[in-house]
This record gives sequence, C-alpha cells and structure tokens, in this order.
Amino acid sequence: MDGRILARLGAVVFIAVALTVTAIEMSSKDEQPGAPATRGRPLASQDPLAAELRRCSGIGEAGPRDPGCLKAWADSRRRFLGQRDAAIAPAPVAPTTQFPNVAASADRKEGEGTDVTAPAMQVEPRRPEAR
Repeated sequence: MDGRILARLGAVVFIAVALTVTAIEMSSKDEQPGAPATRGRPLASQDPLAAELRRCSGIGEAGPRDPGCLKAWADSRRRFLGQRDAAIAPAPVAPTTQFPNVAASADRKEGEGTDVTAPAMQVEPRRPEAR
C-alpha cells in the first residue's frame, strides 16, 4: 500500500469514530444538567463569612469604610494565611516619618544639630558665556 492511501484511510477511520462518539453523546440524556454543588445545600448552612464577603463586594466603594466588611476581610485573610487566632497576628505598627516635626525642631536649642528643613546651600543659576 502506498503511504498516501494509508494516511487517507486513517483520516476516514478517525472521522468515523469521532462522528459515532458525538452521535452517542448527543442521544444520551443527562439525569441532571450540570447542577452546581451548592444547589443541594440550604442557604442557612452556607458559610456566613462568604455571604458577608459577597455583600461587601456588592456595596462598592463603601466597603472599605464599613466595619463589618473590614472584619470580614480580616477573618478571610486570617483563614487564608492559616492563622488560628487574631492574637497571633502582629500588632499594627504606627507609621514613621522620615523628617522631624516642625515643633520638635523648634524645641532644640540654637546651634544644636542641623535643620533638615532648611536648604543645604544656595546655588546661583548658571549664566551663559558671552562670546
């Protein structure tokens, strides 16, 4: 047999098998069409945290200001990270600033330290050279 004839015969057999499988699949009737897994459970037994997170995502920009949403997000974060208790989480650290307060720099005596708010030196702009 020629290689071309063998390739054509293989293609015809493949198409015949594919059509047969498609016909069988279309003729069989599903007992339940793609039911989601949560359909069988009553609404009361669903996770209350998931319901609260769903509510928070639905209220839009008001979510970050809602204390219930903040608590739900913290609980979800704790659950995701595998922390057992909120006491395990580190306490929030107060933000630090790079520059001292103006009041703190005014409390220092004259001549002590350097004033970080004052410019270090005055630089005059360059003048173009006359030719």
